[in-house]
Amino acid sequence: MTSTAQAPASGARSAQPEHLGHVIFIAAAAAMGGFLFGYDSSVINGAVEAIRDRYDIGSAALAQVIAVALIGCAIGAATAGRIADRIGRIRVMQIAAALFVVSAVGSALPFSLWDFALWRVVGGFAIGMASVIGPAYIAEVAPPAYRGRLGSFQQAAIVVGIAISQLVNWGLLNAADGDQRGKLMGLEAWQVMLGVMVVPAALYGLLSFAIPESPRFLLSVGKRDRAREILAEVEGTGTDLDARVAEIEHAMKSEHTSSFKDLLGGGFFFKPIVWVGIGLSVFQQFVGINVAFYYSSTLWQSVGVDPADSFFYSFTTSIINIVGTVIAMIFVDRVGRRPLAIIGSVGMAVGLALEAWAFSYDLVDGRLPSAQGWTALVAAHVFVLFFALSWGVVVWVMLGEMFPNRIRAAALGVAAAAQWIANWAITASFPSLADWNLSATYVIYTVFAALSIPFVLKFVKETKGKSLEEMG
Repeated sequence: MTSTAQAPASGARSAQPEHLGHVIFIAAAAAMGGFLFGYDSSVINGAVEAIRDRYDIGSAALAQVIAVALIGCAIGAATAGRIADRIGRIRVMQIAAALFVVSAVGSALPFSLWDFALWRVVGGFAIGMASVIGPAYIAEVAPPAYRGRLGSFQQAAIVVGIAISQLVNWGLLNAADGDQRGKLMGLEAWQVMLGVMVVPAALYGLLSFAIPESPRFLLSVGKRDRAREILAEVEGTGTDLDARVAEIEHAMKSEHTSSFKDLLGGGFFFKPIVWVGIGLSVFQQFVGINVAFYYSSTLWQSVGVDPADSFFYSFTTSIINIVGTVIAMIFVDRVGRRPLAIIGSVGMAVGLALEAWAFSYDLVDGRLPSAQGWTALVAAHVFVLFFALSWGVVVWVMLGEMFPNRIRAAALGVAAAAQWIANWAITASFPSLADWNLSATYVIYTVFAALSIPFVLKFVKETKGKSLEEMG
């Protein structure tokens, strides 16, 4: 997208839009892509050990199969904005929904390991598109006073998707008598886990027909009357619509379609603000958060927890994730982005350090000693809680706000792509690192959580309460 929606001049709208409920529905429908993002990303957690067993592969090969989807994510994230500028935000959502459906069916019914990996890439492309189009679309339709909270719908949907996937996996595992390869509906349990995603994917596609196109995109293609109608819907009839349309059109005329070249400058290839966005994305992933959602069942089983309990702990972790996200949604516009990020970094560092300590002990009869086992379990939940109430929400909100209008689309695409590449690096490396030294692996994640504190203090500027124009 060339830019997200433009904020009005002071006094251009009422403090609260007349149809706030409708605006919330629009944001929630768009955030359904975030739900699928979370669901598709974490549903694989229930299939990891079954895939290892079915195809008789080692940790390194398994990691590549799990992580290959993230390559698709990076490509989808990098291209979604430009596609949306050409065909519209709603059409991109519909394409993503179709790709989610295709990926779910293909992943559930693979002929071999290689085509299973292919369907994972297709799903990854859909996730990448959803990761960009959701927050950008919401930023374009949301009134500024509610932009932070409505923008956090994306992360809320992601964490709900994660929780539902783990609940579904746990239920299906119990239905298959605790065997990931047990028979259900003529398939193995893990195949059913992956195929269930067809349902929310179809719902996402249907919801995309019930929400309006972005006013900014409509103005970019000359549909002024329809843009006025949408602005009245989301900002209220008290808004001076002529002034809003003129303001957005003026901003569009002063811009040019952002490209990769526009990001270049400064002493280190990219402009400094682009590096800040990349840094936020990389730190968000290098604390190891997705290990908790891609490999938690495998992790707990590796320290002696039985499969059914490991799936249950994956579910409870995802509930804590939701709780933390709700906290962030409440405070992101009150406390600000930077304070939440710093609080989260401190909490994550403590949780990860405790996990590293617990995992440093040798197993006794195939299990961690009781004190270390409980410490690891509690610390894992603490880590997820502090991530969710801070970096999980703050990064997505800031990436939609922090870049100047003239480079927002390209910069957001690069930052999102960096996030997926960092995610891939963590996902692909964890099984082999865990085989090498699980405790040392968590020490690495702890170091990145600690380093994120000075990064935020030195380089990240607060965006709370600022209009998008004020970003430069």
